[in-house]
Amino acid sequence: MTSLAWTRLEDASGIVTLQLDVPGQSANTLSVAVLEELGTHLSALESKPPRGLLIRSGKPSGFIFGADVNEFAQLQSEQQALVMIRRGQSLFNRLQALPCPTVAVLQGYVLGGGLELALACRYRVAVNDGRLALGFPEVQLGIFPAFGGSVRTVRLLGVRAAMDMMLTARHLRADKALSLGLVDRLVAAEQIEAAAVQLIATPPPVHRPPLLDRLLCWPFVRPLIGRQLRKSLRARIRPDHYPAPFALVDVWVANGAQGAKVFDDEAHAVGALFNTLTARNLVRVFQLQDRLKSLGAGSTVAAGSKPQSVHVIGAGVMGGDIAAWCALRGLQVTLQDRTAELVEAALARAVPLFAKRIRDAGERAAAQARLKADVSGTAVANADVVIEAIYENLDAKRDLFARIETQLKPGALLATNTSSLTLESIATALQAPQRLIGLHFFNPVAQMPLVEVIHSAQTDAAALAAAQRFARQLDRLPLPCRSSPGFLVNRVLAPYLLEAFIALEQGIAPEVIDAAATDFGMPMGPIELADVVGLDVCRKVGQIVPQLSGLQPPLALTRVDALIAAGHLGRKSGQGFYVWRDGKPQRMVAGRAPPDLQDRLILALVNEARACLREGLVSDADLVDAGLIFGAGFAPFRGGPLCWAVQTGETGIVGRLQTLAASHGQRFTPDTGWQSASL
Repeated sequence: MTSLAWTRLEDASGIVTLQLDVPGQSANTLSVAVLEELGTHLSALESKPPRGLLIRSGKPSGFIFGADVNEFAQLQSEQQALVMIRRGQSLFNRLQALPCPTVAVLQGYVLGGGLELALACRYRVAVNDGRLALGFPEVQLGIFPAFGGSVRTVRLLGVRAAMDMMLTARHLRADKALSLGLVDRLVAAEQIEAAAVQLIATPPPVHRPPLLDRLLCWPFVRPLIGRQLRKSLRARIRPDHYPAPFALVDVWVANGAQGAKVFDDEAHAVGALFNTLTARNLVRVFQLQDRLKSLGAGSTVAAGSKPQSVHVIGAGVMGGDIAAWCALRGLQVTLQDRTAELVEAALARAVPLFAKRIRDAGERAAAQARLKADVSGTAVANADVVIEAIYENLDAKRDLFARIETQLKPGALLATNTSSLTLESIATALQAPQRLIGLHFFNPVAQMPLVEVIHSAQTDAAALAAAQRFARQLDRLPLPCRSSPGFLVNRVLAPYLLEAFIALEQGIAPEVIDAAATDFGMPMGPIELADVVGLDVCRKVGQIVPQLSGLQPPLALTRVDALIAAGHLGRKSGQGFYVWRDGKPQRMVAGRAPPDLQDRLILALVNEARACLREGLVSDADLVDAGLIFGAGFAPFRGGPLCWAVQTGETGIVGRLQTLAASHGQRFTPDTGWQSASL
């Protein structure tokens, strides 16, 4: 029996296999249509139970990536969400109730609803090839597992492991999943079928959680554990910003994953969460991420034509980290700087990255071998991609590009990692300025997902497309951005940081300024951010502000200059506005914030974001929001600065800016873009 997404096969021994291969998708997702098809197959299995059932994927990418998130965006009410949730719960309950052994055959990504489906099977057998990743990303969408997953995970693993999985959205790799009992067998790919059949032939006892975890689910113990879980959550997030993790804890405390109404509790809690602005905005963030990924897909490119070699010029923090990340992603990389000592220091910095990211010792050694020193720059002639990452000096960059242009092979991608200079100003040194593009990575390279792909009116369209594909090859999100001082992210951050510096000059403590921003939902405050980025870097970026706004650099920069002169550059030197110990800022007790401080910080950022949209730095408001979320960490639960402005009310935003302008000066004058049509 063959259907649209599911294929049913039955062998001579009476074992049925249901294989999922959703047409037209690189990864399986559980849409309404896919679930309805599964229901049809379950009806046949219920009427005539087989000897055993295997559920597997026909996709090389993995088992099931989760539910179809795009369908989440179509939910208009809590009632609609409840209908969807109860459909999934009913199907997975029916799967669990089949009177024959059921085995989920897992490989690659097993996430969200896909993991919930696997948990509804009696057993799970997985391919141990280094690609296995099991997890619940639902809290990143403002919900928690709702097809029975929040119940079955606790029942299978115990509350400690289950809550760690669901509250953090971390992926479990093969060894950890086996040790916890999330999978029953780990085998090589060629043994997976035999291992699954063996579980059907001689079914072992179903895994049970440790005794301690069973005791922790007792009614008189759960409130204590719940308080501890909530305290741990509040150290990282606020319930009014991210309610889903707290709701998950509340549901577990109420029922302990036991009793007749546990699935109903799960359904009602998640149905209510779907109706929150947080969930709607986080679903939007997921869609923005998918859009950026699609920008880097472009036309189909043969595997052999993808860049294989990268040459990075500049072994400072950014250049060295870009080179290391390229090597981690499988490219052959050469790194150049003025002296061997500078390059060797960058190679040494790469060692901890490889140790953290690559478990297998052989693969780790191979990554290190792919990253080589090349002080003389001889590899430029053979590189598929050449990235300049020297210090921010226009003349130095021009001289460098003039020297290397004639050495490049035809078709090589030529890129600059400048953070503030325009492509047009750098390209004057080139005979073929149309080949130059910007690849602006963010610090730290290994953690920040965005790469601004900068283009000018001169840029060749093929070079721009190739740069976007290269960003995806590096597992980064490409944001095409028009060349302009500071591009998008630094341009928008500059007035935000400068307003924080002005507040410092007015005697407001760094802790108070940062608290105003984090209370809004920013992951860190602007003063801490300045220390993390480096005060010397902030100073250079801050110099672009007069070009953008016509204002003179404010006196607040004198505080930055004094710290820089003293060698206090922020976290990297151990002291900036804060003293840093073990990578953390040492804070004093904060005082009371002026009532308009949060507006000063956030509206300075939002107003500049609106100006960038008006000027067409990126093509639309969604890309402005995507850039600020993935490049600057703007509070994801608010959906991006321009989305937040729409939800708050643009008229009210303009009024608040006008009030700030009257109190604090013309830097808060509402951008003329607010007068245009709705976003």
